[in-house]
Amino acid sequence: MIKAASLFSGAGIGEYYLNELGIDIVLANEVVKSRAVAHSFIYPDCDMIVDDITKESVQEEIINKCKKEKVKLIIATPPCQGVSTAGSNKQENKLFKDPRNFLVLSALNIVDKVKPDYVLIENVPRFQQMLFPYRERVISLEELLNRKYSDEYELDCRVFNAADYNVPQTRYRVVYRLWRKGLQWQLPEKRGHQVTLKEAIGDLPSIEPGQDSGIKNHYAKPHPENHIECMRHTPSGMSAFKNQIYYPKKPDGSRITGYGNSYKRMRWDYPAPTITMRNEIVSSQENVHPGRPLPDELWSDARVLTLRELLIVSSLPPEMDIPSNLTDTAFRQLIGEGIPPQLLKEIMRGIVSNE
Repeated sequence: MIKAASLFSGAGIGEYYLNELGIDIVLANEVVKSRAVAHSFIYPDCDMIVDDITKESVQEEIINKCKKEKVKLIIATPPCQGVSTAGSNKQENKLFKDPRNFLVLSALNIVDKVKPDYVLIENVPRFQQMLFPYRERVISLEELLNRKYSDEYELDCRVFNAADYNVPQTRYRVVYRLWRKGLQWQLPEKRGHQVTLKEAIGDLPSIEPGQDSGIKNHYAKPHPENHIECMRHTPSGMSAFKNQIYYPKKPDGSRITGYGNSYKRMRWDYPAPTITMRNEIVSSQENVHPGRPLPDELWSDARVLTLRELLIVSSLPPEMDIPSNLTDTAFRQLIGEGIPPQLLKEIMRGIVSNE
């Protein structure tokens, strides 16, 4: 069993299958109490430190516990909203002013003292653009890791697409892997076939906004009637902005303008697009169920994915229980911001194979 610590753990979505590999998350850190409580709901045996990792006292507590538990793996998944293309910091000059983008430096302070055998840092691909202060210079994280650790560790930085590893969702994550010289960390092999939405959720019954199928987690959120009307007239793979009559409208009836990937249905013959934190609303990025043609020339399922569908396309168990302290929306947001657990499992498999 490899003992591990998870920093910026959230509810531990990405960690879900690591125990199957023999990786035991014995320590976690999360600053937001509701997320920490959710993590403890899912992983009741994990020691959770609920505090700000930028505090030296918190770093020392994490370091001491890691040493006591003989932690060999540190996973750091700092918040990505500061650099996500779906967030507010779309202009590059704002990237360098958001303090969330520098939290990884606190994690490196812990790595410096614990000296684990393996380190994994992951984020959205845009994180590669970030520059960090190091010895009176500003450099990329990859260069910083090379300068700090090249004498002791091997380093690999690359972007993975979750859809290449049996996840029915196109989701790119940049992953920085460090492993102590003399050890190995094999790369996962890509699967030859990407799982489509049809294969993943096509067997679930159609339901309309506000309906409950009676199947666990397969209930549809209610939506504004004008959103429903738009999407009933929108075919699979299309945006309601393309409609000639039933397009998104303001209260005065005038046309709403927006990005072509909003008010948009997914496609059955592709994996789901990247699930965002705002996956509960029709007007966000390509959130709407693909739908099926109806006899009256309308389209079914004028709604976002149900929680069950969302769990499936995120490679989580469809029967999973929502942490009791979270609302449906809060849980959806946690799923939308994390690395799909099947992808993380495949990446981590390369460690276990050498133990």
